[in-house]
Amino acid sequence: MKSWTEEGQISTPIEHVFSYFNGSLEQMQKVMPQVIENTPVKETDQVIGSVYRQKYKEGEEVQEYDVETLEYINTPDHKRLKIGFVLADMFDITAAYELKKLDEHRTLFTYTATNAPLNEQAESFLKFATNQVVIDFVNQVKMIAESEYNR
Repeated sequence: MKSWTEEGQISTPIEHVFSYFNGSLEQMQKVMPQVIENTPVKETDQVIGSVYRQKYKEGEEVQEYDVETLEYINTPDHKRLKIGFVLADMFDITAAYELKKLDEHRTLFTYTATNAPLNEQAESFLKFATNQVVIDFVNQVKMIAESEYNR
């Protein structure tokens, strides 16, 4: 299993940043444009345990998988969403998006991704994986959140 964590300070309010993870498909697609569908399968009152069927397009290929909400915190100063899913019967993946309010206009964003291989082929692939995707994602969220908020 491999895990990567990256954090960055975003110059927008915490609620604005959280809207990309806890809002509509349209908001989600701004930071994750490959997600082409996010349909509720099971929703719970406490959010934890909710399941959404997601479709993800990479090139011409579309992957479909169920995403389960594993952790959920939504307070004015701290927000956390952790999800888990199995991708292509190869990886058990978790992604955690954590936000901490620094002040009214600044948010600390921490993203943690964990990949557990489910077979030997996935294990081989994971040996060469780096944290670059995690770094790029944090930078993308920062760029989009700040550009949209400062319009």
